[in-house]
Amino acid sequence: MAKMNESFLELKTNYLFAEIANRVRAFEEANPNPELPLIRMGIGDVKLPIPQMILDAGKKSLDELGVAEAFRGYEDSGRGYLFAREAVASYYASFGVEINADDVFISDGAKSDTGNIGDLFSPDSVVIITDPVYPVYDNASIMRGHRVVRSNFVTDELPEKADIIYLCSPNNPTGDAYTFEQLKKWVCYAKKVGAVIIYDSAYEAFIQEPDKCPSSIFEIEGAKECAIEIASLSKNAGFTGIRAGYTIVHKELMLEDAKGEKVSLAELWKKRQASKFNGVNYSAQRMIESALSFEGQQALHENIKYYQENARIIMDALTELGIKFTGGVNSPYVWFKCPNTGDSWEFFDFLLNKVHVVGTPGIGFGANGAGMFRLTAFSTRENTTEAMRRFREKIPTVRNS
Repeated sequence: MAKMNESFLELKTNYLFAEIANRVRAFEEANPNPELPLIRMGIGDVKLPIPQMILDAGKKSLDELGVAEAFRGYEDSGRGYLFAREAVASYYASFGVEINADDVFISDGAKSDTGNIGDLFSPDSVVIITDPVYPVYDNASIMRGHRVVRSNFVTDELPEKADIIYLCSPNNPTGDAYTFEQLKKWVCYAKKVGAVIIYDSAYEAFIQEPDKCPSSIFEIEGAKECAIEIASLSKNAGFTGIRAGYTIVHKELMLEDAKGEKVSLAELWKKRQASKFNGVNYSAQRMIESALSFEGQQALHENIKYYQENARIIMDALTELGIKFTGGVNSPYVWFKCPNTGDSWEFFDFLLNKVHVVGTPGIGFGANGAGMFRLTAFSTRENTTEAMRRFREKIPTVRNS
């Protein structure tokens, strides 16, 4: 009988969002007609439609596929069409970061690449994951058999050996964004121990303090030699149903083979993608091009402002209730201490059954998330306002010290 990869046995039985779905389903079956409609502020799925000009780019590209002279089949570079990669490079240039289009790989979203990039590293690699953390970094490392070291970087001593470092800024789930000084420390550490930073910048469009918090790790000197940046258009462009993003791997970034010789990580990633991935569909790439254009960014700015106002409404309510929180300013997530309980799932059940609001329990993001909770600003204005009205009504006496 064929043998299994036993690393899968180390995964948690229930993936965080699957467990949330199970509990919500049980509530809905037991309460088919609740007095208060259920408001979902857990999963970070956008609500606003994609701007028309970006949709028009997709529609036009579909029409092209119906004409023999304009038809497109397989994209042969393995990295995405040049027009999409150039759009990424131009977008980075808009905030002062020089990117070569040849260093860009178009993807079907950040989740895939953050999970798959570990294929390039040795099975005995040591992976540093900040805790609390987006579960994909953790689970992908466990499935691959890598040794995971969890750290909050503030109080924990970092190991002398590390091969991979997962960072996310603005952070999911805490909503905090790294400052220039904090990222410089990570880059210095990575170069000192010879590690590669896998930097998830899925939420960079929500940064409101660009003088304090960089939009890209490549704004840090030396990062091109030790970091990969992975980005998504799900949150900034509303592409959760389209599935598109990109990964940037500079030619300066090297790995070491068993003989101690340097090997280009970008070339390895190109081989991996050519073997396991046939690329992103043409229409999605035309929509990427449109979304990252100057006009596209102007159109998307209104959507982002809408979610930022939702975050402000959440923050105002928590401040009024005396609940400590982080995030909301440079992120669509607000992370706070569970009032009147130290148990994240207990507070989740209270919100679900008494307040009829769905959030995300912090413990699902790691041990340091115990007693914490995440709400997302990716909701309608009406639902965000109503949810906070219920918070004020149902949690009136909280004063966390």
